Amino acid sequence: MKFSENWLRAYVNPELDSDRLAHALTMAGLEVEALETVAPPFDKVVVGEVLSLEKHPDADRLNVCRVDVGAGEPLQIVCGAANVHAGAKVPCALVGAQLPKMAIKQAKVRGVESSGMLCSESELGLAEESSGLLLLPADATVGQSIRDYLGLDDKLYTLKLTPNRSDCLSVTGVAREVAAVTGAALNLPNAVVVPASISDRIAVVVDEPVACPSYCGRVLKGLDAAATTPEWMARRLKRSGLRPISAVVDVTNYVLLELGQPLHAFDLAKIQGGISVRFARPGEQLELLNQQTAALDSDMLVIGDTHQALALAGVMGGQASAVSDATVDIFLESAFFSPDTIAGKARRLTLSTDSSYRFERGVDFAATRVALERATQLLLEICGGAAGEITEVIAELPQRTPIRLRVARVSQVLGIDLSAVQIVALLTRLQFNFAEDGGAFQVTPPSYRFDLSIEADLIEEMARLYGYDNIPALPPRGSLNMLAQSEAARGRDSLRALLTARDYQEVINYSFVDAAWERDIAGNDSPLSLKNPIASQMGVMRSTLFGGLIDNLCFNLNRKQERVRLFETGCCFTQSADGFIQPEKIAGLCYGNAKPEQWGEAVRGVDFYDAKADVEALFWPSVPRFESGSHPALHPGQSAKVWLEGEFIGWVGTLHPKWQQKYELPAAPVVFELNMAVLLRGRVPSFAEISKFQVVRRDIAVVVDEGVSVQDLLDGMSEHLPDAVTELKLFDVYRGKGIDLGKKSLAFRVLMQDTRQTLTDEEVDAVTAQLAEVLASRYGAKLRN
Repeated sequence: MKFSENWLRAYVNPELDSDRLAHALTMAGLEVEALETVAPPFDKVVVGEVLSLEKHPDADRLNVCRVDVGAGEPLQIVCGAANVHAGAKVPCALVGAQLPKMAIKQAKVRGVESSGMLCSESELGLAEESSGLLLLPADATVGQSIRDYLGLDDKLYTLKLTPNRSDCLSVTGVAREVAAVTGAALNLPNAVVVPASISDRIAVVVDEPVACPSYCGRVLKGLDAAATTPEWMARRLKRSGLRPISAVVDVTNYVLLELGQPLHAFDLAKIQGGISVRFARPGEQLELLNQQTAALDSDMLVIGDTHQALALAGVMGGQASAVSDATVDIFLESAFFSPDTIAGKARRLTLSTDSSYRFERGVDFAATRVALERATQLLLEICGGAAGEITEVIAELPQRTPIRLRVARVSQVLGIDLSAVQIVALLTRLQFNFAEDGGAFQVTPPSYRFDLSIEADLIEEMARLYGYDNIPALPPRGSLNMLAQSEAARGRDSLRALLTARDYQEVINYSFVDAAWERDIAGNDSPLSLKNPIASQMGVMRSTLFGGLIDNLCFNLNRKQERVRLFETGCCFTQSADGFIQPEKIAGLCYGNAKPEQWGEAVRGVDFYDAKADVEALFWPSVPRFESGSHPALHPGQSAKVWLEGEFIGWVGTLHPKWQQKYELPAAPVVFELNMAVLLRGRVPSFAEISKFQVVRRDIAVVVDEGVSVQDLLDGMSEHLPDAVTELKLFDVYRGKGIDLGKKSLAFRVLMQDTRQTLTDEEVDAVTAQLAEVLASRYGAKLRN
């Protein structure tokens, strides 16, 4: 939106200079994208009248002019412009004038004295180039400063409006905002009701009242379409970026800029029958004013007569009914089209017009008739003629529902205390209708404010008018209290630190994985699929961390890393009957040698028990229980479920040989995956008195069937464990010579200690016998000789 500052100040004139006014508009939400001067600075240029001229005695193309500048004696000025003539009124730069590109001095031109210079637009900096002098109207006052006469001390504002502020796509709309923001008096032009002086009218039928809720039109006859557009109007149009075309077109464009209401004039002689507002018919075409032939779609609203479409509603008129200098009678249209009907139609035809830009954002539906009256008034003043009665068709116009604005809510959202009295003052400046009701206001938005529908919109209005600059930037305040934390709770960082201390390195992988990983490693044939994956191999959500760790291992092996120990923490994703669940897990992978190569001990590859020891370290001081189990990713004979206090919490095991082969791994890594929530619970170590007496050790070696689990034996003995026993551990497993086929020998270490006395041999033997009896009676174990 571009407009002249002088035009704006004719309606509202706050006590702010141009820069401060631009800042006020910007801070009110109407960003001033550019502020530029109409003309560069110059002085001592006045309106001059050429009284007479004669040929220069020594130059064929020069004239010696006598010029009246309103200062007594005429000046003698040598001029070479082709369009100079006696009686012409032109800008005259006096001696001492400083023009944009030169300084004017007393001079001799080919021996003839010249006391000034007659100026063109380019010499005044008003145009890049010009073919002759700037000829002024005959009523220009001789001797008047040209800056005053042409209003060159004007500035041009260009607003970068947001789509919701269509009400400011007019000078009156911006004037309302300036008045509201600054509190200055608002003096908008009064719409004069033009009485009908002729009885001519055209029948109007609106077939689509939803698309066109309001349509007004009237006949004007006897116009002089070739009349000259007044200088003041042409000046305002040019400074708003529009080129003056003809009086009728210029008036419609002027009202568009002044009131924000697009208008269109049809040549009455080219209309057959009445006017109808309808959607385009199948296969219908329309030659637009820009000579483009548009193929109309069925959802495009047109203004037509009984034979054809005359205009594309809200976008552009048609060539067949265009007004020309020969036009005498016109039909002037002013309408309100719903934004949904107009939106996108111009872009579909690769067009962008001032009308469509406004209609698709919303125009003031209450100003339809007012704009028609204003245009009629201007046309009759400029072109003469007579006006007929207004034909008006109104359907259901948009409703402006009152919005409840709470005083307390305003203060809460803005962080400042605005009283009801202040809110009343701000609403009054906005010219909103409102009623106060016990700490709240019922505010009815005006017809031109399509952007106001909820309470938050009105709160924003309060902030704009109060001034964002006036809202203090207060630092946030809050009471900081130490939060209670359970002593048993463990942090994720402590788990990371523990694994790092055990020679692991942390990795972070995507939660999006290859569907093949889910089928192979998780046994998941229906993983959660992504609607828009970032890559084909990242199309599903992971349900296990194993896949990412194995991929990290392959990456490292391809770069000649022989010993790899990695861990990762992150969420996994599965679907349940109630929706989706995403448990957090921690997983690790060990590959290569158990320890870095050294001279102190023999090289040994990492195995199941190395990873099992790392898992046990994560649970300390709790003791997890391991139970053999089958997992799709793990070796069936080298995998175990991990339990803690009767709750299943994860897996540990060696990668299955078929996945080792598929992923081309020289050796099988050992992996584990645990539920993070259980690990974070922790356990507070309990105090136990340290005994001053010797520890007594006894070993129990038994032979049992191969299928008997060591864990079952430990569980059975633990159920009948006397208080004196402080430790019960397996320390040897033997199969071979001396042991029958299908049997195995297990040796357990039993440590006993009392805090009150030294244990006697009888007490120690009784405990050993009790444990041996449990093994024999429950599991068929036989003491090994």
